[in-house]
Amino acid sequence: MEKRRVNSMAMVFSPCFSPLLFLLFIVGCTARPLYPLPSKVAEGTRKPLQTSRPYNIAHRGSNGEIPEETAPAYMRAIEEGADFIETDILSSKDGVLICFHDVTLDDTTDVYQHKEFANRKRTYEVQGNNTTGFFTVDFTIKELKSLRVRQRYPFRDQQYNGQFTIITFEEYISIALDATRVVGIYPEIKNPVFINQQVKWPGGKRFEDKFVETLKKYGYKGSYLSKEWLAQPVFIQSFAPTSLIYASNLTDLPKILLIHDITVPTQDTDQSYWEITSDKYFDYIRKYVVGIGPWKDTVVPVEDNYLQTPTDLVAQAHSHNLQD
Repeated sequence: MEKRRVNSMAMVFSPCFSPLLFLLFIVGCTARPLYPLPSKVAEGTRKPLQTSRPYNIAHRGSNGEIPEETAPAYMRAIEEGADFIETDILSSKDGVLICFHDVTLDDTTDVYQHKEFANRKRTYEVQGNNTTGFFTVDFTIKELKSLRVRQRYPFRDQQYNGQFTIITFEEYISIALDATRVVGIYPEIKNPVFINQQVKWPGGKRFEDKFVETLKKYGYKGSYLSKEWLAQPVFIQSFAPTSLIYASNLTDLPKILLIHDITVPTQDTDQSYWEITSDKYFDYIRKYVVGIGPWKDTVVPVEDNYLQTPTDLVAQAHSHNLQD
């Protein structure tokens, strides 16, 4: 079972309750017909984003039922009430940003069934480890679109396997903007070190440049809870501190520092979990981010399938005013 992240941000409403404690959106797994979203409604008529309770965030869409990070998975999540739809952003060989979690296609597509791609298997170093498989960065967007997505885990609903394609970052944004109410997006700058090594954009631009340019193209702007942000809400997230700092020079949109398990160092600066959760580091990083997104086990540890005493990580983050 994949781990889930708990996103935490400090607020001033109450010392006992944080309305903006980010919760992962839990979706149903019963099969239902897939309904297309209606056309984009007239500006100003959509029901606004609620800000008085915790946000419901659809992690990779309604992936318990529909293969993750596909258009129908996001549409289903919106239908089921998600405030934000979450995704991971990678790149194709020709520099098109896509919604896909793994740097390899092996686990969630039918790439093995495509004999024409049999010679594409490669081995690259990713986050300090040699990884072998079919990498997104070795396929053009046209080739990626020829693949079909399938469920990651066998215990999930398998009936939609092979029906849907990989979608682009722009297609994902359009799904949110076409909803009949305001739906936020929650994209992650995924594996930026690896992507910047493998994909070269004209003019010396970086992955982060293309990422922010795409958001700007579709009108995303403004600091957290500003009028502009409330009209088109977005949080930029990454496990790479340097990417978030770089992006801070490109946009004032709110950013979230993702924090891995205690055994995993940061992918770009090789800092330990203990270093990036220290008081000194929180004082530093709060200049660039509005909150943190830690692994749930670092908030409530688990031992032998039993929940242990919660840590003070959330309280510590709140004490450093990790907010806008």
